[in-house]
Amino acid sequence: MQKIPVQSVPALKATEPKYVALRYILDAWEEAVYDGVDPDCIATAAIFAALSDMIATYGEEPVSVMCERLPERIRGGEFTVSKTKQ
Repeated sequence: MQKIPVQSVPALKATEPKYVALRYILDAWEEAVYDGVDPDCIATAAIFAALSDMIATYGEEPVSVMCERLPERIRGGEFTVSKTKQ
């Protein structure tokens, strides 16, 4: 698992709340990896925590609708921070 430099997320500015939140998440992720936690376990736990919180806030149906768009967004590179050339 490579360290994700938060600066590589071009849509966010350092003063934006989403940037600050991402910085906290990435710092916690890095600390967990340093402590020997498997990155796949961290990823699964992070997704679970995010979805659980969103469902508690917005309800199951709105979150389900948002998740239906994830494959397109992933394939479109929205979550890719560094492109690999082959």
